[in-house]
Amino acid sequence: MRSVAGEVFLLQLAVVVLLVAAAVAALVVQARSAGMLDARHRTLAAAGTFAESPGIVAALRSSHPSAVLQPSAEAARKIAGVDGINVYALDGVTLAHSDPRQIGKRVIGPFSKAAAGKSFTETFQGSLGQSVVSVVPVKDAGGRVIAIVSSPVTVQNVQGMVNRQLPVVLGSAAAVLALSAGGTALVSGRLLRRTHGLGPAEMTRMYEHHDAVLHAVREGVLIVGGGGRLLLANDEARRLLDLPAGAEGLPVTDLGLEEGIAGPIASGRSATDELHMAADRLLAVNIRPTAPYGQAGTVVTLRDTTELRALSGRAEVARERLKLLYDAGGRVGTTLNVERTAEELAEVAVPRFADVVTVDLLDPVLRGEEPPEASTEMRRTAAVGLQGDHPLYPVGRLVRFVPTSPMAAGLAGGHAVLEADLRTAHRWRTQDPDNALRILDRGIHSLIAVPLRARGVVLGMAGYWRGQDSPPFDEEDVSFAEELTARAALSVDNARRYTREHTMAVTLQRSLLPRGVPEQSAVDVAHRYLAAQAAGVGGDWFDVIPLPGARVALVVGDVVGHGLHAAATMGRLRTAVYNFSTLDLPPDELLSHLDELVAHIDADEQEWQGITGATCLCAIYDPVSGRVTAATAGHPGPALVHPDGTVSFPEVPVSPPLGLGAGLPMETAELTLPEGSLLALFTDGLIESRDRDPDAGLAALRAALAGPARTPEETCTAVIDAMLPTRPSDDIALLVARTRRLDPARIAEWDVPPEPAAVSRVRNACAGRLADWGLDDMAFTTELILSELMTNAIRYGTEPIRVRLLYDRSLICEVSDGSSTSPHLRRADATDEGGRGLFLVAQFAERWGTRYTVRGKIIWSEQTLHDGAAPPVTVPGESLLAEWDDEAI
Repeated sequence: MRSVAGEVFLLQLAVVVLLVAAAVAALVVQARSAGMLDARHRTLAAAGTFAESPGIVAALRSSHPSAVLQPSAEAARKIAGVDGINVYALDGVTLAHSDPRQIGKRVIGPFSKAAAGKSFTETFQGSLGQSVVSVVPVKDAGGRVIAIVSSPVTVQNVQGMVNRQLPVVLGSAAAVLALSAGGTALVSGRLLRRTHGLGPAEMTRMYEHHDAVLHAVREGVLIVGGGGRLLLANDEARRLLDLPAGAEGLPVTDLGLEEGIAGPIASGRSATDELHMAADRLLAVNIRPTAPYGQAGTVVTLRDTTELRALSGRAEVARERLKLLYDAGGRVGTTLNVERTAEELAEVAVPRFADVVTVDLLDPVLRGEEPPEASTEMRRTAAVGLQGDHPLYPVGRLVRFVPTSPMAAGLAGGHAVLEADLRTAHRWRTQDPDNALRILDRGIHSLIAVPLRARGVVLGMAGYWRGQDSPPFDEEDVSFAEELTARAALSVDNARRYTREHTMAVTLQRSLLPRGVPEQSAVDVAHRYLAAQAAGVGGDWFDVIPLPGARVALVVGDVVGHGLHAAATMGRLRTAVYNFSTLDLPPDELLSHLDELVAHIDADEQEWQGITGATCLCAIYDPVSGRVTAATAGHPGPALVHPDGTVSFPEVPVSPPLGLGAGLPMETAELTLPEGSLLALFTDGLIESRDRDPDAGLAALRAALAGPARTPEETCTAVIDAMLPTRPSDDIALLVARTRRLDPARIAEWDVPPEPAAVSRVRNACAGRLADWGLDDMAFTTELILSELMTNAIRYGTEPIRVRLLYDRSLICEVSDGSSTSPHLRRADATDEGGRGLFLVAQFAERWGTRYTVRGKIIWSEQTLHDGAAPPVTVPGESLLAEWDDEAI
């Protein structure tokens, strides 16, 4: 019912119902009017007939007129079908009446007209209701009125006659209504099929769209029927095809179109954007069947592509240029290498934009330095596009461009220079006339020289060359060349900046890393350091620090991050570790102090970049006892290779990384190593990578370390070859140390009783051992040193007191006691009787110091040996006596 057909059906049905209702009402009214008129005629005829009947005058003049008239009147009433025929005397006495009880009574009625001799009919309200009565005068032979005859009929009786006709009328109306509704339904059904059930709004919209298609759409639309006849053509189609008036209904082949366009339109086949000529226009034709949306046929759309054809070539070129710029964004600058970036610019432009591309850069740019003022002296960095012996300057050559050359002109003007035809241009030939002829002979005929400018600084020049069958460059090519070069210049400048920062970081790192391994006898050491290729220098470091008592500290650390900050932080931590080592601290205390230092650095650098993460492993090896003491702060533990080639990873308690210890004590692990064992310390870059987890890395390291005995250098090589990723993403530091033991024959120890007399006995025993070692020349100074140290231990220390001599690269004297009180070197005043013992020790020893132990302290001194023997000793009489004056003595 919401469709147009439904609305039409309802409207027609309503109209039919209204018409039928009006007709029935009209018939009823007409029937009533006809009944009233019939009643008037009937009563008038009945009254007139009775008044003119023969013998009525005689009956009226008889002695009993009612007896004569009453039967006649009743008979006449029945015959006439009226309600009554009444006769009245002129004085109003009723002579005959349909109700005999009224005879003889006098009535008063509107009979004046009849008494005057006139007949009339009127409607009145009587005792029987509303009635129609006709009154006729009765005249004698002389024409005198002698009585009045009236004939009434009630309206109810008249209505009864109409009601008897009403069923027929209503039946006829119902039949008419049914026939009309059926006809309306048939019409609406056909309309429904024709309109496809569309509603009024849709029909209106379709009409508007139809009108728009016909008049407003700037695309030609044709509807062709199944027989190839044109059913519809809009204004644009008429214009494009120059159709004649009245073209609708004619076969397409009779419209006067060219065969090239008429054939496809009339074929009925489907087509998409087929190009056909129509007169001087190039039309894009689309053909689609109308089924199942309509009767068999096709819809043809036409677009005028005459102007687009001229633009299509330029649009394709623009699309290719945009794609080339997009590709350049992904292909230029993939590495932070200046030379490679220049090559990528040349490679991306050949052959899609130019046949040959050359890139010349200033020498400072290649070194990563800030380029100076623009200079015409550049180094050829890239040349792509020519094979074999070509006439262009080779890569690596330093070229000085003359002022008239396009390169120099572009550099001076700061913009691209176009030489559309090198064959007719002459300025560029002044660079090298002979070479210019060879360039032309190779077919090169067009050039664009563009400055490589980034952040307002000229880095070099790019030259785009075309030859052979390529068209010459034009102004649009110049704009594109400038855009392409500008994008590449940013990548070149980024690579230059990276080169500068990388060089600075490498220089700083090399200055901070150990340049060599110090001489010592405890371990045989080899090391490797590899910077991450993907990120540059980092913060990994290692160190080998000789300690008193022939011991050695092996340290490996890692600072998270890369670049200058990581390298500088690494240097600070390495320096701190070395300084803490001079205090002869055990590994746990050393790392505790380092942890406090890192926390202090982070607190001081809250507004700057603090140490985002640092780890460290410290192991101290004693060749006398063969024991190693290790502690780690968030760093992987060491690997131990036993003399039989088996590999183990000793359990070292792992403390938090540096800066996160929060003052908590560090834990250590101690173990005794067989002589000839290998101790490998490494950073996590060796065992971890993007495609390898730490467990797999440890397994691979175990396999690389296991095997027959190898030197530390061979071990480092084998581990790096087996473990190094293709492109390391983190630094790798590896330190391999083979342990040694000090010959027991070079170790001498004595217990010293806590009495002054014991000093001479131990001193004499020491002199004897020095003689056995061939160090007689050092006996005097050694006895002096030991005497002072033993005397201090007896006087100020507690038991047990021991003396130990170690004959290594130097002569080491150690005096230990159970006291933790540490002596301090000072210059005694002239009036002091003592306080000069340590001063003498410092004068005769190369180094001296104090080392705390679990049970006390050790005061040690070292005396240098020259070529394995003691140096000649001169008794420092004058120098010693110079320390006291006569009064002091």
